[in-house]
Amino acid sequence: MRSLAIGATGMQAQQLNVEVISNNIANSATNGFKAQRAEFQDLLYQNMRRIGSTSSDAGTIVPSGVQIGAGVRTASVYRIMSQGNLTVTENQLDIAVNGNGFFQIQLPTGETAYTRDGSFSLNPQGQIVTSNGYLLNPAITVPPNSQSITVSATGQVQAKIAGTVTPATVGQVTLAAFPNDAGLEATGDNLFLETPASGTAVTGNPGVQGFGSIVQGSLETSNVNVVQEITNLITAQRAYEMNSKVIKTTDEMMQTVGQMQ
Repeated sequence: MRSLAIGATGMQAQQLNVEVISNNIANSATNGFKAQRAEFQDLLYQNMRRIGSTSSDAGTIVPSGVQIGAGVRTASVYRIMSQGNLTVTENQLDIAVNGNGFFQIQLPTGETAYTRDGSFSLNPQGQIVTSNGYLLNPAITVPPNSQSITVSATGQVQAKIAGTVTPATVGQVTLAAFPNDAGLEATGDNLFLETPASGTAVTGNPGVQGFGSIVQGSLETSNVNVVQEITNLITAQRAYEMNSKVIKTTDEMMQTVGQMQ
């Protein structure tokens, strides 16, 4: 009976669905996190009676036929790249992107990673780095005698140096954009890597056409809607239970058939 295998595919699909939802909920407080959504496809069909075949010598056509499905499979786990809310932190090294674009991060391997998490700090050399110590790219060094740091909406970084009146420009924050943000590969630590699916990164200054602006003293929160995720979790749980019920019912039917022999 095919229903045993079909029910099993349904349970596996909903198990993965619950795993995706649980990861979204777990990261509901992660800066710049983008929620994921599992997408499914039906499997191949067996044609017991092909649609459109002739049913007589007079040329009559079978209008619907008989197709038996084989279950479901995971097509993709899609990442939703919508904007998260901005929360005010008043930390001068916390910066958020209001709109399109990613911060560029220089990894120790020499690769460039991308992130929406703008919680930056200074390393012992005065360079702006992530919480893991990875350099913001292009690198920006703040003089050690700086009293304050200002980041404009267009990404210009200025430092107020002790003994001077006019702030000094110490660097420029640039952003990267992709034709398909959802095609980026998540590597953990709030970082993404470019892939053939994402397309090649296009860089530019914040505030210009195609790029969002910079908001200093704020961070972008996760775009996870916890209420919606809980609803999705309940739906996935019910679907899992129904698929298990299919397997249980099929087993009972097979037992009935076995007792008849």
